[in-house]
Amino acid sequence: MAETLKKGTRVTGAEREKLASDLKKRYTAGESIRALAASTGRSYGFIHRILSESGVTLRGRGGATRGKSKQQQQR
Repeated sequence: MAETLKKGTRVTGAEREKLASDLKKRYTAGESIRALAASTGRSYGFIHRILSESGVTLRGRGGATRGKSKQQQQR
């Protein structure tokens, strides 16, 4: 989405559906919630809510994991 949304404005109806489908495509293609928030000018929470409402399965946080890896456990 090239244009940013004015922070704090309500996004409803067809505009919200269009935004949700665009964000859903970008998120499933690998873009992060933080990246989507930065590019649209909206908050992390707003993007998270829109994605959840549109039925997207959100990814885990990633990063380092604690404990033994699966490969080490199988030995």
